[in-house]
Amino acid sequence: MRIKDSLGYIITNTGRKITQHLTQRFHEFGITSEQWGVLQTLTEEEGITQAELSRRTEKDPTNVTRILDQLERKEFIRRGANKEDRRSYLIHVTESGRSLSEKLLPIEAEFTQSYLKDLTVEELALLRQIFQKINERL
Repeated sequence: MRIKDSLGYIITNTGRKITQHLTQRFHEFGITSEQWGVLQTLTEEEGITQAELSRRTEKDPTNVTRILDQLERKEFIRRGANKEDRRSYLIHVTESGRSLSEKLLPIEAEFTQSYLKDLTVEELALLRQIFQKINERL
């Protein structure tokens, strides 16, 4: 079997291309698609710990630390004391982070629509179902 026929290769290559193209669209805003994913997760529910954020984004804690450091330098998030556990911080989105997230949501939605536009509603539902099943097994 050729590598390009491997399902793993196809999924990885597609994911990489999506990430690259979305990061290009976000470039003028000074944020990567990976950073935006973390910021958007926090925008949906802030005031959570880094450990919880790692679980929700399914990212390695070290990677989340690096992303949070970048978002904090850009003043999109802030870390605050966790009164229940002094060893951890609660992460909050700043007003500029919330504003940026609101600007990027329609850009991400338009981009996603651009590469899914030829799929039927049924195909989209099946694609989601298949990827959810694969994720659950992994």
